[in-house]
Amino acid sequence: MSNSQPDLLPEGLEDRLPQEAAAATRVMRAIHDVMHGHGYDRVLPPMIEFDETLGARMAGIRSRRMFRFVDPQSLRMMILRGDHTPQIGRIAASRLAAAARPLRLCYSGQVLLIRGDGLDPSREKLQCGAEVIGSDSMAAASEIVAMAIEAVQAAGATGVSVDFTLPDLVDVLAAQALPLAPDAIEGVRRELDTKDAGGLVDAGGAAYVPLLYATGEFDSAIERLAQFDTGGVLAGRIAALREIAARLSGRARLTLDPSERHGFEYQSWFGFTLYAEGVRGILGRGGTYRIAGPNGGEVATGFSLYPDGLIDVLADAEPEEDRVFLPLGHDADAAARLRAIGWRTVAALAEADSAAALGCSHVLTAVGAEPV
Repeated sequence: MSNSQPDLLPEGLEDRLPQEAAAATRVMRAIHDVMHGHGYDRVLPPMIEFDETLGARMAGIRSRRMFRFVDPQSLRMMILRGDHTPQIGRIAASRLAAAARPLRLCYSGQVLLIRGDGLDPSREKLQCGAEVIGSDSMAAASEIVAMAIEAVQAAGATGVSVDFTLPDLVDVLAAQALPLAPDAIEGVRRELDTKDAGGLVDAGGAAYVPLLYATGEFDSAIERLAQFDTGGVLAGRIAALREIAARLSGRARLTLDPSERHGFEYQSWFGFTLYAEGVRGILGRGGTYRIAGPNGGEVATGFSLYPDGLIDVLADAEPEEDRVFLPLGHDADAAARLRAIGWRTVAALAEADSAAALGCSHVLTAVGAEPV
């Protein structure tokens, strides 16, 4: 069948044109500078891996959302990454297994999914982030959240807010304080996710309804969560959240939604989501998790940022860079000296080329770069 629109891209994919690409480059550089400054070493995992290797690295990985195909060379199932975190876990557990802990790694690159999330139809996203492997302590959590806030602010985000959650909350309560039948746990999780009090009661989770109201501004929400925890089973987690929040005081707006689980499928006791003023959707999320491996695996804490929404906001304000037009027969050494000190040059390739037509702000003359 012929395609009447041969230049049409698949749904959920898009080009980044020069102004947007320039904003993307600047945003990613700013984020990486922050991670590098905090001692995180960058790794570059491949775009494609064996399905069983990537899918088995951490519990909760939704590999069915990722593109799969059979490798014609090995005849094994391959997968296009939809998340860097399992790859970082593989590297830590194999190639860097003997490296000193805590191990600090960072990454960036494209990820690809079969379909978008909710209201976001994008299937290809920029993802960058950092993982501290060998620790899921309060100190590690505080470092990770603080660095994520610093990174997005350095990239240009304003009005940053952080929403904390406790991904294993239902499991902890169901095991001791508020027992649930095994077949009722998933229903209670689902109704908590949808914030449906009536549905929660129908699912057998009437005792969990107060959790729907332990949300909002951190200080008031954590107090309501503490009042709910009459048996003290959450005392350690509540104390940890208070300490992390205290260490972050003044850096961003802090909120709490203890039962939120969407997007935290492989997180353990602690998770967080980042938002920014004017940026549509989630800017990033992170938390604690466990990397599968011998002797029960290894604990880790990290974050992933998805800066495409921030790039969209900043692209319109991306400043035009000065460019120097180089006429035919120009002094090549003079042009090289300009580039060495940071100028961009655009050389004429034909007599008809001009500074105005090529969008240049300056022209190289015998005395140097002069405004058009």
